[in-house]
Amino acid sequence: MMKDFSFQNTTKVHFGQNAMDKMYGEMSQYGTKVLLVYGGAYVKTSGLFDKVVSKLGDLKVYEYDKVVPNPRHTDINEGAKMCRDNDIDMVLALGGGSAIDSAKAIASLTKADVDDIWEIVKARKPITKALPIFTLPTMASTGSEMDQSAVISNVETEEKIGIFGPAVRPTVTFDDPTLTYTVPPYQTACGSVDIMAHTIDTKYFSRDDKMDMLYRMCDQHLKTVVKWAPVAMVEPDNYEARANLLWAAAWALNSFMTCGVQQVSSVHAMDHELGGVYNIVHGHGIAILMPRWLRYILNEETAPQIARMAYNVFDIDQSIPVMDAAVKAIDMMEDLFYNTLGLKSHLSDLNIDDSRFEEMAKNACGANGVIRGFVDLYPEDVVEIFKLCL
Repeated sequence: MMKDFSFQNTTKVHFGQNAMDKMYGEMSQYGTKVLLVYGGAYVKTSGLFDKVVSKLGDLKVYEYDKVVPNPRHTDINEGAKMCRDNDIDMVLALGGGSAIDSAKAIASLTKADVDDIWEIVKARKPITKALPIFTLPTMASTGSEMDQSAVISNVETEEKIGIFGPAVRPTVTFDDPTLTYTVPPYQTACGSVDIMAHTIDTKYFSRDDKMDMLYRMCDQHLKTVVKWAPVAMVEPDNYEARANLLWAAAWALNSFMTCGVQQVSSVHAMDHELGGVYNIVHGHGIAILMPRWLRYILNEETAPQIARMAYNVFDIDQSIPVMDAAVKAIDMMEDLFYNTLGLKSHLSDLNIDDSRFEEMAKNACGANGVIRGFVDLYPEDVVEIFKLCL
């Protein structure tokens, strides 16, 4: 029997080519000062920065331009200090998941009674106070624009850990697929893998009983990415492709499809170690890990759920035996990630060796020494999966 659940998602979404026109009307209700959170020179050289500022009317804009992949806790501390020093009323994230996660962390720390975001991370308590958070995603990836979590990296301890709570769910998101036209192929590929991972790694492969309606939605969600990611790779300005990926990203992680399912993200736990130690792009790490994880856990018990992905996502003939279909599903996932999307397939391709595998495996398994998931993983299992990725 599936678990009882409570569901609420308070994020308002404006979706489409004119979404930015709604910004001033929504944001002016929350004050007059906004921290614009972004990173990279492209935001300004492309003219996007000026366009966003023009849509904010008479709101006073303060710039925080320190966003980097795997947001650093020291930068978050600086952003919160900026908010406090200038009595800023709200934050607006412009960019991908790193920008949105940075904005969430800054908004949380600003309202906290500490000066270091890592104290909040270590407390592992739901965040109930934060500045209002608005997001303008420029790529389809993490889905952070509708969810209640963020991931922060500690550059001193090489840890990558999440924060969560109702206060970090964005107030309003402005989704304009045309803003994702200029996302390079590599980032489009990594983002597409990340979208799929948020379904595969948190709910599709779970020991919990799942509501049939939600399981069917997971099938179609994954199938959407399988269909439209390759199109976006070769036709970057295809509106239908970009719109489907952007909306799929939001629904992968907005709490709806996880109703009644306990989230245990085995692959994310392992990839957070790769990100924390080697600072690799999240989606690329997932792409390397996920097929190897599936091969490692494949057995008579797990095969039916992996085969379901073959039948319902990759359209494998239903007459193919379950174990053969499960193997085929993993083969087709690898083909999608490495051939169609063009991602390098091994950790060694990213100059990663096995020198820190045992340390990373231990950290991934945490204080309890185990990742409780679809199949429980102990440090020795994680080491073996890392080795399969070399």
